[in-house]
Amino acid sequence: MNKVHDISDVLSRLYDVIVSRRDGNTATSYTAKLLAQGTNKIAQKFGEEAVETVIAAVTKNNTAIIAESADLLYHLLVTWADAGVLPQEVLAELERREGESGLTEKGSRKK
Repeated sequence: MNKVHDISDVLSRLYDVIVSRRDGNTATSYTAKLLAQGTNKIAQKFGEEAVETVIAAVTKNNTAIIAESADLLYHLLVTWADAGVLPQEVLAELERREGESGLTEKGSRKK
């Protein structure tokens, strides 16, 4: 059985790499190029990856779900880095919601 990695550690390391590429060489780094293109392009790429992940799920293609999920998570982290959101902030929000019914949490949001 494969060891399950601590997802927060993996995501934190990836986030650190993404942030380190902010002022990187756009000719050699996809991350640097994407960050340089700005929020609209980053959001577009994130949306594309979300759609591709959904398509993989609907077609029940687990290999594609895994690959597209990795792409989606990467682009989510780029979105966070662009906005100045730290992974710890998102994890703290998830912890705050832990043990709370999803229906209750959703109902408590302001419209």
